[in-house]
Amino acid sequence: MPRDKDSRKLRLARHVRVRRRVYGTPDRPRLCVFRSLRHIYAQVIDDVHGHTIAAVSSNEPELRPSENVPKTDVAKIVGSVIATRAMAKGATRVVFDRGGYKYHGRIKSLADGAREGGLVF
Repeated sequence: MPRDKDSRKLRLARHVRVRRRVYGTPDRPRLCVFRSLRHIYAQVIDDVHGHTIAAVSSNEPELRPSENVPKTDVAKIVGSVIATRAMAKGATRVVFDRGGYKYHGRIKSLADGAREGGLVF
């Protein structure tokens, strides 16, 4: 099996393991993160009612990075934007769902940006 498919399989297994414990409620929704090679996506989700409260992506035209901007800096901006959008909808406390990714690099940068934006984990 090629290494890339094996690492994806391991990440999905970690994600399933994390999701057993992490659950979003209306009082404390889940901040879910997805990281692709080029972009990073974040959603604040209420799992009880099954709807997304706020979402943001580095692929949005106003957030699309220009050349030579580090991806960790873009992730921090995405974290601060998701914080402002979630707080505008009334969500100030969230549960962080790292999506099976290790907590470093872009994932950590997004979490730091969300904390600086006012979200409490």
